[in-house]
Amino acid sequence: MVGAVFGMVFVAVNAGAPLPPAAGTALRVLAGLALAGVIALWFLTGRRTRGGATEAGGTEGGTEGGTGGGTGGGMFNRRYVVIVALEAVALFGGVRLLSALGWPEQAGVAWVALVVGVHFVALWPVWREVSILIPGAGLTVLGLVGLALVWTQAVAWVPIVSGVLSGLLLLGGSVFYAQRTFRALPRG
Repeated sequence: MVGAVFGMVFVAVNAGAPLPPAAGTALRVLAGLALAGVIALWFLTGRRTRGGATEAGGTEGGTEGGTGGGTGGGMFNRRYVVIVALEAVALFGGVRLLSALGWPEQAGVAWVALVVGVHFVALWPVWREVSILIPGAGLTVLGLVGLALVWTQAVAWVPIVSGVLSGLLLLGGSVFYAQRTFRALPRG
């Protein structure tokens, strides 16, 4: 669910120029439909599992109680908290640093994609779920590509590459994982 929401935000904020207005609108509509689909599947999964707990894992990142390493707290253990805290510092500090160093403003979009991707990759050993590793690797690559484009004549495309494509990757992964989770549940 969280990945779908952030995917929608990535697309909604970044689907502008240099794309034609109709393409930006179509991407925003597609992202909205994907988010709506994930939300619907989330509710249907919750209804099917009578409250959301399943043996096979009904939440993002693994089983309800969490199997992902670290100490106590299941999915949201100390390692998770440290990773998210480092992510917040890297996001806000990095964007300010890039601005202070005179990087073009488009670098911020690429930086966010890079940091979010690295945070997902770092969470993989905590949650032990490939469903987080694949989008994490993808966002990391899209962030790095965007940072490389910042100093080229293609700088206007950075929000599309690092923003829109990252958002579509998050949404696609969320839709796939939500469908897979829903279909794996016993009916009735």
